[in-house]
Amino acid sequence: MLRNGLEPWHLIIVLVVCLLLFGSKKLPDMARSLGKSARILKSEARAMRGEDGTRPETPAA
Repeated sequence: MLRNGLEPWHLIIVLVVCLLLFGSKKLPDMARSLGKSARILKSEARAMRGEDGTRPETPAA
């Protein structure tokens, strides 16, 4: 059924539909807010791991 998965033309169709739905002016703002949300989620996940004591925070060298 989904042996080939996503092909490049699937992604092009999704991008065109998003452009038509939201317009070219709102897409950069939406991408920026999505990036901020991902950073917040990642930092909160790290903080929760550090509170458990299961994985201590060590700075990367």
